[in-house]
Amino acid sequence: MDKVVLAFSGGLDTSVCIKLLEEKYNMEVVTACVDVGQPREEIERPAAVAMDIGNYKHHTIDAREEFASDFIFPAIKANALYEGYPLSTALARPLIAMKIVELAHAEGADAIAHGCTGKGNDQFRFEAIIRSLSDCKIIAPIRDLNLTRTEEMDYARSCGIPLPSDKLYSIDENLWGRAIEGDILEDPMVEPPEDAFSWTRSSADAPEKSQTIEMEFQNGVPIAINGDKLNPLDLVGKCNDLAGMHGIGRVDIIEDRIIGLKSREIYETPGAFLILAAHKALEQMTLTRNELKFAEIVSNTYSELIYDGMWHEPLREDLDHLLSHMQQRVSGIVRLKLHKGSLRVVGRKSPNSLYNQETVSFEDKTLDQREMTGMVKNYAMQAAIYQKLFKK
Repeated sequence: MDKVVLAFSGGLDTSVCIKLLEEKYNMEVVTACVDVGQPREEIERPAAVAMDIGNYKHHTIDAREEFASDFIFPAIKANALYEGYPLSTALARPLIAMKIVELAHAEGADAIAHGCTGKGNDQFRFEAIIRSLSDCKIIAPIRDLNLTRTEEMDYARSCGIPLPSDKLYSIDENLWGRAIEGDILEDPMVEPPEDAFSWTRSSADAPEKSQTIEMEFQNGVPIAINGDKLNPLDLVGKCNDLAGMHGIGRVDIIEDRIIGLKSREIYETPGAFLILAAHKALEQMTLTRNELKFAEIVSNTYSELIYDGMWHEPLREDLDHLLSHMQQRVSGIVRLKLHKGSLRVVGRKSPNSLYNQETVSFEDKTLDQREMTGMVKNYAMQAAIYQKLFKK
């Protein structure tokens, strides 16, 4: 009997996959959960579910520190946003796939399986990495059998597989964010119910009193909150708690998937919003106008590579080298005010600041205003000529 390693979350899709792999594919199943910052119960549940379903061999792989330092921090340098929201699920998928491949090799497995449907993005993200690192066969039972969510639930009941919950939400969590989709959320006119959220308070329930914090950066990445130096894992976690408490980080978006479908997606990314807001504010102070304009291009390209499952693309590595050089001057402290869903930058300073307070002051005479006359006179010359020729 061939052996398969199943990327296993303990949710409906992957729980159903265990029995499908046995019954439909005649394979010995080994399950594995990669910890990229999910809540503790979400890490403990897969092992318990694997035991309940059939005492399967299960591996829990702790990749939290690697995710924070080698994936999240480079994404911070790039201000990685896709269609306006911080990438979380897409950022974790390549690391999960890498760890599953490593385990498959160690187990001598013939195949790797996942619970992705044929409508989502994760099938691309997982399989692109798996194929680049392994010769293992890839099996996707939910996609291959064209199963609906209701059909999965019926099959689970018939096999005695415990259902994760009565809700039909599909939820993915990691250190950088939480994604919620499915069920009533598929109707874009339905407001997400409050029980769909767990990382963020509503603005109404957030504290009445605002909170001001200071975030310190070194070479483009955060290193301290209010003077307290933290490792990447703990710093991101603390930012999630701080911003989430004040109702910051909720996203409700109609997103463009890789395959061309538009989908309604709900995200909670409190720490990401907080860190990226501070990072952008510091870039504005330390990078030149041309660098900032080019950084936007880099950010868009970098973000699309991540979203599209192209972490292994050489261009992403090239951009990492470029960003590391550009970010060498992005060091300093940013002060932010958090209040009932509002996030504002209210102060910033850097030893590498290109902002010169004396020169920009209206009281300064270092820059002789009279010298601007010639520059202003010839400014927008082509536009002026166009207006005279065609707008008479």
